[in-house]
Amino acid sequence: MSIRNLQHLFAPASVAVIGASDRPGSVGATVWRNLAAGGFAGPLWPVNRRHARVGGQAAWPSVAALPGVPELAVICTPAAGVPGLVHELGAAGCRAAVVLSAGLGAPDPDGPPGATLRQAMLEAARPWLLRILGPNCVGLLVPGIGLNASFAPGAALPGRLAFVAQSGALVTAVLDWAAARRIGFSCFVSLGDGSDVDFGDLLDWLAADPGTDAILLYAESVRQARKFMSAARGAARAKPTLVVKAGRGAEAARAAFSHTGALAGSDLVYDAAIRRAGMLRVGTTGELFDAVAMLARVRPPRGERLAILTNGGGPGVMALDALHDAGGVAARLGAGTLARLDAVLPPLWPRANPVDIIGDAPAARYRDALALLLDGPECDAVLLIHAPTALVPSAEIAAALLPLLGQAGRPVLCCWLGGPSVAEARRLCIEAGVPVFDTPEEAVKGFQQLVDYRRNAAQLLQAPGPAELPAPDRQAARSRIDAMLAAGRLEGGDLDAKALLAAYGVPVLATEAIPDRAGALAAARRIGYPVALKILSPDIPHKTEVGGVALDLAGDAALAAALDAMEARVRALRPQARLQGYTVQAMARRPQALELIVGLTVDPVFGPVVLFGQGGIAVELSADQAVALPPLNRLLAAELIGRTRVARLLQGYRGLPPADLDALADVLVRVGRMAAELPELVELDINPLLADATGVLALDARLRLAPVPAGQDAAARLAILPYPAELERRADSALGPLTIRPIRPEDAQAHIAFFRALTPEDVHMRMFGMMRELTPQQLARFTQIDYAREMAFIATRPVQDGAAADGAETLGVARVVLDPDGERGEFAVTVRSDLKGRGLGRLLMERLLDYCAERGVAVVEGAALPENTRMHALAATLGFALDRGADGVLRMRRRFRQEAA
Repeated sequence: MSIRNLQHLFAPASVAVIGASDRPGSVGATVWRNLAAGGFAGPLWPVNRRHARVGGQAAWPSVAALPGVPELAVICTPAAGVPGLVHELGAAGCRAAVVLSAGLGAPDPDGPPGATLRQAMLEAARPWLLRILGPNCVGLLVPGIGLNASFAPGAALPGRLAFVAQSGALVTAVLDWAAARRIGFSCFVSLGDGSDVDFGDLLDWLAADPGTDAILLYAESVRQARKFMSAARGAARAKPTLVVKAGRGAEAARAAFSHTGALAGSDLVYDAAIRRAGMLRVGTTGELFDAVAMLARVRPPRGERLAILTNGGGPGVMALDALHDAGGVAARLGAGTLARLDAVLPPLWPRANPVDIIGDAPAARYRDALALLLDGPECDAVLLIHAPTALVPSAEIAAALLPLLGQAGRPVLCCWLGGPSVAEARRLCIEAGVPVFDTPEEAVKGFQQLVDYRRNAAQLLQAPGPAELPAPDRQAARSRIDAMLAAGRLEGGDLDAKALLAAYGVPVLATEAIPDRAGALAAARRIGYPVALKILSPDIPHKTEVGGVALDLAGDAALAAALDAMEARVRALRPQARLQGYTVQAMARRPQALELIVGLTVDPVFGPVVLFGQGGIAVELSADQAVALPPLNRLLAAELIGRTRVARLLQGYRGLPPADLDALADVLVRVGRMAAELPELVELDINPLLADATGVLALDARLRLAPVPAGQDAAARLAILPYPAELERRADSALGPLTIRPIRPEDAQAHIAFFRALTPEDVHMRMFGMMRELTPQQLARFTQIDYAREMAFIATRPVQDGAAADGAETLGVARVVLDPDGERGEFAVTVRSDLKGRGLGRLLMERLLDYCAERGVAVVEGAALPENTRMHALAATLGFALDRGADGVLRMRRRFRQEAA
């Protein structure tokens, strides 16, 4: 729904427990005991209709009898009474409830046929916008305010990690594990069924929560993919966000029309969605625990190079092997660092990473070696491994290292091998906030999680170049699809698929379809031998399985023989198949080309996805595929290619030149564009797509369509909204003809030039401070926007001095960032300093306000410094109400309609 009223969930002033009890073992008794023992400072009101006292405190028989309106209600009653309680609470003024009750999927006896208690509960909450966590959840903990509104067996320590899980069992396990390691949390949330408050709402809330430094999710399923992706992308930009996704099996794999449909199982798609959002996925509960330990203790490193410090060669080698297996980077120590280590280590140390300081190492040797590694330029983090010896107590070593660990500017991970003999060393490090692991392999895995997060975060900051693909022939594609639908043909072979691909600029091999032998011979003579012959049948999706492909046919005789043999094989193997004729193609003479697959399919949760991998007839067996959510640009396409094994071959091998990776990336971008613009297209296979140094060529393709309900938006099925080209406008101005359009990632370089053209005074007016350059984070934030939640219109014109590579320069920008509800928006407008006073600011603001009105935004607000008199005047003429605060800052507000309650 939104983040509205979630403050009553996470920071209530008072709490009522409906169904509080003294009955041992009951949920109501456990919740009341946890809540009463948590140290919550506000009023706590037990509600029990049978007993006057609960837990030694006066109880009330009903919500109406309470001495005040609870800001948060915790409902522990049987499911049948929940809808009525929610209505009563909402009418009284309560705006948040945690529903622990299970069984709300049961039929509602008072509702229409098919209605459930869950639906009745949501209907009861809707008029009051009362937010519901659950039902069927363990509850909610906010340790910083002493709120334990749960039936978990233990409490949580205060901290700065947020944990959200769909599994109640995992909530209790993590609580127990974290308490033993003194790891604290800003909140612990059991999502339960997520009927109202869901992952998207919580990500939005926690991303803006100043008390949360990192977010951890345990997800079993996701609903409302676009909302989830918008919230996840925003959260991941703000702070580290980690996910463990249960259910890694290919539950969506099926006997599909296309290879792509069979290959793109749901887990691949979840992985792509998590990666695209900039979050980090961990594979197991154990890895999630490691991630909790890491995020609670250290910040992501600046790089990927790990130095290993150990008192035993074996554990050091084990750590190095684990690092290599994980694709990690071992630090290479330079001559200067080696010389300094020589001065403090025994002569027999191996002078390499791992740094083996020998088993008899006293505490001082540990301290000196660690200090030198942390001071050297070669490593970004250090893993310290200690195997206990009888020479020096492990606790003595830990105590000597703690001052150094507390001041370290780089992450230090500790692995204290053993049991009771290293228990005190472990305790000292844990209490000092140092991440501790049981084995070298676990420590390396924890470090690689930090590295992977850093990579994902860096990917969010990458700006694609200004190159833009030519516009597709949308009319030709639309005509082909309409003709297929009109004829009732939902599955298309080579001719239909290649017609769409050609319309979108994908290079295809010329193909002719013919009905019979005579037509095949005539087509082959027109094309020129040698040719390829393929069977044409809607009932044979994979031609090679029935011998329906013949290659390198050099003349009429060879073609005639192939026709006879092909028809005989098909009749024998698929006697019921409808034969519609053949296709004849020129042979593609590209012996150095790799066979790839590019495809498109529609995931039931995240909508269209683009698949890439190794192609050919054994595509399923190669298991070398990756998927990505459209829309794509060249950077995202390159990242998709890089996640496959075949990517190494595409770089060139055994004297073969590298393939044209730009041409390959462009195919992926074009297929992503097809997913966005052709809503009827539900499956597409290009297999094989040949790729070599000369470019790419689609040899074989097929597609499947599904009718779209009348009135449905073409982009409705997409988890990420693509660039809204329909919002582009041409405008006449005092500066000549301009294009007013949404900003896009490819505008990054033009935006840098635009910022550099602003005077320091104008930068101060816009940023409320001074800065000389945009940081990569700011540039990404300004140009890589989420069109579902924000808009930035730029005014552009052809370059006057040839400074911009794409032929257009940015003259001004007006942007609005909407809240997750889409009710309120915050605006800002900036015009290039040398163009002020020419009406450009008004032009941009009028376009922005029109957009907000069309979106149904209720209120648009902004702020301007006292000296920004031009903005004051413009806002007044555009219908903004102006209010000058005590600080002199002018608040500007334009109301389009009354906000939702």
